[in-house]
Amino acid sequence: MTGEALQISPANDPRGSPAKEQQAAGVGILLQIMMLVLSFVLGHVLRRHKFYYLPEASASLLIGLIVGALANISNTETNISYLGGVMFLMYRLPFVECLMFGALISATDPVTVLSIFQELGTDMNLYALVFGESVLNDAMAISLYRTMSLVRSHASSGQNFFMVIVRFLETFVGSMSAGVGVGFISALLFKYAGLDIDNLQNLECCLFVLFPYFSYMLAEGLGLSGIVSILFTGIVMKRYTFSNLSENSQRFVSAFFHLISSLAETFVFIYMGFDIAMEKHSWSHLGFIFFSILFIIVARAANVFSCAYLVNLARPAHRQIPLKHQQALWYSGLRGAMAFALALQSVHDLPEGHGQTIFTATTAIVVLTVLLIGGSTGTMLEALQVVGDAHDGHLGENFEGNNGYAAPYDEGSTSGNKLKMKLKEFRKSAASFTALDKNYLTPFFTSHNGDEEDEEDEDLLPSSRRLSFHGPN
Repeated sequence: MTGEALQISPANDPRGSPAKEQQAAGVGILLQIMMLVLSFVLGHVLRRHKFYYLPEASASLLIGLIVGALANISNTETNISYLGGVMFLMYRLPFVECLMFGALISATDPVTVLSIFQELGTDMNLYALVFGESVLNDAMAISLYRTMSLVRSHASSGQNFFMVIVRFLETFVGSMSAGVGVGFISALLFKYAGLDIDNLQNLECCLFVLFPYFSYMLAEGLGLSGIVSILFTGIVMKRYTFSNLSENSQRFVSAFFHLISSLAETFVFIYMGFDIAMEKHSWSHLGFIFFSILFIIVARAANVFSCAYLVNLARPAHRQIPLKHQQALWYSGLRGAMAFALALQSVHDLPEGHGQTIFTATTAIVVLTVLLIGGSTGTMLEALQVVGDAHDGHLGENFEGNNGYAAPYDEGSTSGNKLKMKLKEFRKSAASFTALDKNYLTPFFTSHNGDEEDEEDEDLLPSSRRLSFHGPN
């Protein structure tokens, strides 16, 4: 958020001097800092009193909304969807634009839910499911949105479905390759450069912080997705590069990224609230908003429960996803920063007010999910009885007894056996990759063996949140 975005007093006077513009920018920055401080203090008070109905992210969003609304009042100058449109139940969008909206609204951002998971001590496997789904959803949403936007801009050239798939793979695989490549290069550099000594700790930490941003800018320079690239750079660097750091550097970069993560998450929700209040909205198509919310709920249920069913077919009984975890995963589908950013981009990408309608619907969905779902997450977890077991075992090892969940198929039946066999083959390939990582990748890219890496990963998940995956936006 720039000082210009937070400009409250009229400063568009052509006779304004640079000194006045600098003063206005300073006021904007001061307002940002005040909102950040207020958000952190309010979040601390809410956590201290165990008031989970208003999580810190929701409080930050509300602060931004309130300040933005006040600023807007004081500024006198700025006073499945496609079928529904066909049946005139809602605002009708062209099919490609519906795909763009579907791509951007599929990005989940459960920062609020994950913070409550940590506070209440939720099962680590549930945390991993929600966290992992959200991270990969961001990558897929960006790639799909860019692909659909490109298809729309070249609609006159008559591109077929095959070319659409090629362009999607070009964006996603290219960004992923750039991120993975930079991550592996950083691992080799830290392994063989001999930086893990006391007098080079500062250089070591600086390089470790710069590599993800190098990955981001490299992908953007190549016309790919910087966020997808930095995501995979973070995954690779955490797995391989981090263990090549000295112990002091490991502690420092962990604390540094945790600090940056907290500031960025709070700032993003403040910015969303402020921008939602300041931007122009198109509220003339309430049916579009209503049916969008309805279809999102139905589509997420179909996605979560069907995918969990397929995963359970390929997993042994003690590692299957319990029904309670599936319900919690379905409930945790908040929309946040990524959906908001892509919707804001759609205002510029789509003409004739279509982008404005999509932006309004997205902001309404973001506000409702963050405030309502985020505020009721604690109640949901207690109702499902999945709290208080965050440290009962390693990832994947605390499903003994399956929490009373019965598998959706019978071992003696023939229903789904062919699909089950194919999924077991996939499980074997995953086990093969685990062996490849332990026997070859870890020894090659790090100075430790696979067993030591597994021990170091025990405390990774609860403390990381999104700190090593979210780079510049």
